[in-house]
Amino acid sequence: MSWSKKWIAFRTILLKEIRRILRIWPQTLLPPVITMTLYFVIFGRMIGDRVGEMGGVPYMQFIVPGLIMMAVITNSYSNVVSSFFSAKFTASIEELLVSPVSKHAILMGYISGGIFRGLTIAIIVSIVALFFTDLGIEHLFVTIFTVLGTSILFSLGGFINAVFARSFDDISIIPSFVLTPLTFLGGVFYSMEDLSEFWQNVSLLNPIVYMVNSFRYGILGYSDVNVFYSMAAIFAFCIVFYFLAYRLLSDGSRVRL
Repeated sequence: MSWSKKWIAFRTILLKEIRRILRIWPQTLLPPVITMTLYFVIFGRMIGDRVGEMGGVPYMQFIVPGLIMMAVITNSYSNVVSSFFSAKFTASIEELLVSPVSKHAILMGYISGGIFRGLTIAIIVSIVALFFTDLGIEHLFVTIFTVLGTSILFSLGGFINAVFARSFDDISIIPSFVLTPLTFLGGVFYSMEDLSEFWQNVSLLNPIVYMVNSFRYGILGYSDVNVFYSMAAIFAFCIVFYFLAYRLLSDGSRVRL
């Protein structure tokens, strides 16, 4: 296929994903906003006043970057895993696989849909957060790189999960038993400085710690980990996950139920 035809295929898949997200916005955009607002009220207002400062800033300001990243992770992941598995379940994905459409165009189309939802949620949650606290951007490049890289990474993760899934129950296992525990233990609500040395070392095994802290550094200028290593790790994992997802899509054996 020529580049123009590949672009048409990619744009068609992306527009389909965007229309799906906007058409069912009470399911895709509204719930995370309500959930994050409750976090702001309960943890930021009610508990935050008792905690005081953390990382040299008010507790509300400290948790906002982590909550934004939590929303980006869950929504980027869930958008792709649900959308691609639905196409797999109805066998409509087979029409794309037997067509001359590039596998890269198919993969990037679905991933871009996840990125769109993740970044849209990030913007909406950030606007809501402004009603509770003051926010700024200390390091623009770090902020954009981290939120975009994280959205890409978990969109790819959702795609890989959808390829391996055999039922709708399979697509809820990873979010429930992997993403949720890692996110809550990823430094969203606390600083690693408050942990003992043993638990600090254990926390370093959690990849979400690096994403949350990199984004917090971009917003507040504070991080518990080396931001350069965090950004390098996000980039490396995006490359690895992309080639894995492409290999699974090209193989095609797991795409058909």
